[in-house]
Amino acid sequence: MKKILLAVVLFQFIGCSELQQVVNQLPQGGTLGNDEIANGLKEALNLGIDKQVSKLTQTDGFFGNELVKIMLPEELQKVDKTLRDIGLSNLADEGLKILNRAAEDAVGEATPIFVNAVKGMTFNDAKNILLGSDNAATIYLTNATQTELYNKFNPVIKNSFEKVGADKIWNNLITRYNSIPLTNNVNPDLTDYVTQEALKGVFTMIAVEEKEIRNKVSARTTDVLKKVFALQD
Repeated sequence: MKKILLAVVLFQFIGCSELQQVVNQLPQGGTLGNDEIANGLKEALNLGIDKQVSKLTQTDGFFGNELVKIMLPEELQKVDKTLRDIGLSNLADEGLKILNRAAEDAVGEATPIFVNAVKGMTFNDAKNILLGSDNAATIYLTNATQTELYNKFNPVIKNSFEKVGADKIWNNLITRYNSIPLTNNVNPDLTDYVTQEALKGVFTMIAVEEKEIRNKVSARTTDVLKKVFALQD
């Protein structure tokens, strides 16, 4: 049964023509058990989460990372462009930094939530992740943590904005913008907007780490994942 299970897990990662050859290479007494596969994946996810979340909490974790840098809503990016066109790039950058610094502060709340989600993972969850798409683990974590992360991030971001008065400035700006005829209304809640963008950034970076683990031998940081994925190489 264990041989069959491991063969199924490996099927996602190899061509059909190679499957029989891989099965023939499986050790007779050393196949991986259900608990070992699940625990190995949990360990790898925890390491990946810690690595990527730690990056985002550092200064410029968001602002200096083009994958997750929080910008103004599309409808307001012309404001940013106008400032830069008239030589006020520093002012435009400072405005964006306020948004990104708040996200960097908030992401420090994420690690314990992710750790609890990984602890609650069942073997079936782990199997589905291993058999799934390149972002299957990211989808699992999104479904398991998104609501709790939002509730943790939101007050931290709100507090960051209140310290510098950004919430009032934003609300005034957006209210005026939304009153202009023929414009698409923009969310006037700065805290909600940045919270949503921070969540996107966190899951973007976790997806990057997941892809690394699936496609690069050097990123397989546990013995179990090395065993599971070695037969595909």
